Amino acid sequence: MRAARLYAPRTLQYDDVPVPEPGEGEVLVRVGAVGLCGSDLHYYCDGHIGTSVAAEPLVLGHEFAGTVEAVGAGVRGLHVGDRVAVDPAIPCGRCEVCLEGHPNICPSVRFAGTPPTDGALRELLAWPAQQLIRLPDGMQLDTGAALETLGVCLHALNLSHLRLADRVAVLGVGPIGLLIVRLARLSGAAEIFATDPNPKRLAAARALGADATIQVGVGEPVADVMRLTGGRGLDIAFEAAGALETPQQAIEMLRPGGTLVLVGICPEDRIPLAASASRRKGVTIKLSRRMKHVYPRTLALVQRGMVDLQQIITHHYPLEHTAQAFEHLAQPDTDALKIIIHPKHQNEI
Repeated sequence: MRAARLYAPRTLQYDDVPVPEPGEGEVLVRVGAVGLCGSDLHYYCDGHIGTSVAAEPLVLGHEFAGTVEAVGAGVRGLHVGDRVAVDPAIPCGRCEVCLEGHPNICPSVRFAGTPPTDGALRELLAWPAQQLIRLPDGMQLDTGAALETLGVCLHALNLSHLRLADRVAVLGVGPIGLLIVRLARLSGAAEIFATDPNPKRLAAARALGADATIQVGVGEPVADVMRLTGGRGLDIAFEAAGALETPQQAIEMLRPGGTLVLVGICPEDRIPLAASASRRKGVTIKLSRRMKHVYPRTLALVQRGMVDLQQIITHHYPLEHTAQAFEHLAQPDTDALKIIIHPKHQNEI
């Protein structure tokens, strides 16, 4: 089978690799749709995220859905032909944090597309059956793949404890930021402000529920938000840009006692914050790590028409054009939101 493997920054090869055999409790999935994520882009462009280094040829991709090709011994409830979304995390299930209900921060977690665990930019992969979520009849596989993105956003919103009529800002409106905008609107935020340098993404934010948008480099994010809130500031700020300047901007936008939820991945292995402003305001700072126990809720949101994941899916590429897809996504003024890679022909999706 074919796999797109990262050998060095911006160096992908399309290799023939062995077809995996599903072990006990595992399912062989024929991958139908893989969403490219900002963390994938970090590995593609830089070869690492912080101290996590893609030292060996690595198959990226952790947002994916497909069709059950075969089931291993001991698997119940899944059958050949079932269409499934896949939770990319395999926590140990035995450590203290797992037993406390926080598998997303399990120190021993294996995560698709994160060294040393190969991800989904290939035709077939074997994965634990308990991490598969059967898709409802009629749900497209690209929607199934994007459930992971929605799950990350739902987890971040849970951390914020957003209340009815809160004022909220989302700094950075790629796919994660856009879905946070949508969830904040559904949760009853009174006002939602969005900042980003890309005007195409700001237009998408308005379509998903932002009340006001500020183009970085044209407007002044902090000054504009403070003016628009009458000097009060925000109750909650979601940092989803992964830029060096946005965490501090978020702090400065918050009212005393406000909450900052850090979702983005900074280009350097640090989060730049001035301690004085954070301390004076008594800001609560939370770091959002992936997601936990949210797939049933993401499915409910999509099935009931409360979230339309097709609104963030803008481009489709075959597996053999994965490098072009990454370069498309990496452009500063890209028109791409969520790019989906199809390891098999789209007529089969």
